[in-house]
Amino acid sequence: MGTLLPLMIALTMTGSISLSSTLIFSGLWNVLTGVMFGIPLPVQPMKAIAAVAIARGFSKAEMASAGLFVAGFVLVASWVGAIKWFTKVIPIPVVKGIQIGAGMSLVLSAGGSLQGLHWTSPKEDNLLWTISVFLFLLATTLPYRRLARIPTALILFVIGIVLSVVVSGRGRLPHLSRWRPFILLPSPAAFRTGALEAGVGQIPLTTLNSIIAVSQLSYDLLPNVEAPTTTALGLSVAGMNLVGCWFGAMPVCHGSGGLAAQYRFGARSGASIIILGLFKLVVGLVWGDSLVGVLSRFPKSVLGIMVIAAGLELAKVGESLNTGARDLYLQGEEDDEGESSTAGKRPRQVSDEERMQRWTVMMMTVGGLLAFRNDAVGFVAGMLCHCVYRFPVWWREVRDDERGIWSWRRVSRRSGERRWLLGRS
Repeated sequence: MGTLLPLMIALTMTGSISLSSTLIFSGLWNVLTGVMFGIPLPVQPMKAIAAVAIARGFSKAEMASAGLFVAGFVLVASWVGAIKWFTKVIPIPVVKGIQIGAGMSLVLSAGGSLQGLHWTSPKEDNLLWTISVFLFLLATTLPYRRLARIPTALILFVIGIVLSVVVSGRGRLPHLSRWRPFILLPSPAAFRTGALEAGVGQIPLTTLNSIIAVSQLSYDLLPNVEAPTTTALGLSVAGMNLVGCWFGAMPVCHGSGGLAAQYRFGARSGASIIILGLFKLVVGLVWGDSLVGVLSRFPKSVLGIMVIAAGLELAKVGESLNTGARDLYLQGEEDDEGESSTAGKRPRQVSDEERMQRWTVMMMTVGGLLAFRNDAVGFVAGMLCHCVYRFPVWWREVRDDERGIWSWRRVSRRSGERRWLLGRS
């Protein structure tokens, strides 16, 4: 809920998604996910796409195009078994750079929306509310278990809804509304914008965080339950978006962070996800788009801080780049599906030179993304930086493989004579 609510509200206010379609389809996917996989596997927004859409004000067609592009890629990669290969090709610093860039895009977008607020007016949306919400979020991050269990996002959502109802008055209150589905047919220009500016940057996040990491984490957290394979997760992500995006629903995926949060608060099966899905379905079918009037009056002071918190949570993944990233763990024994677990292993030590190179690649990705407000530019910039650093190593490996390594080596004969010969090892 901490990720879903702020992004769903912000995307609704920018006109990038259909609220009723998002609630209905994401609720349906919640129920099917809980039944099929039997683990607390969340259905959450594609954060990189959401960040770009909020910052750029994507239309529904551009938003749907980004989701369909990622879904099509994941479907083909899962069908031919190329998910693991693709994940190995994309370096972790580039992936983390895209995550940080997406998080910072959310922070910048939310910060811009807060600049026009005044200290005391209007009473329901001002800087005093902003500071109060910030202090409340700050208090729940303190290292106390009881405070950490407070449903912060849900409480702030209720407060924001109450304030928006007060502002809206009776004329814009939610009412019974029948869902009126529609089909989106993106134009070539809309598809190009959505795919290149948002979809490209989402692909490495989806393959790594929504498929590979989820499969490994479910094996680590729930060893007594059959872990979903990468192929099954890939087909699940592709299927959800190849159906829902045509109706204006928000692009969604699974996520290792959501799975870890569900497990932390006690979920051990798909029941929690099914309950959440049923709640979404009821709200979407009963009230649907009538909620848009209230959400359009949602206080910027509350929403802005919620979006900033979501952005910082996404950007926080960069902290483990040189200490606990998955590519720093030694390769473990693989199971029948070719997956390996990092449970019980320690990451290898990183030299100062490698540490600086990894950090530079990550920040080059962040810089390209933020400077041009385009995930594809950040992705290409990070990959080029990575290739520049790796080229001498690759060239040395190719040269040694073709010619062998010429060196003087010491040999002995039976007679005891010792000679030095020049040869390849």
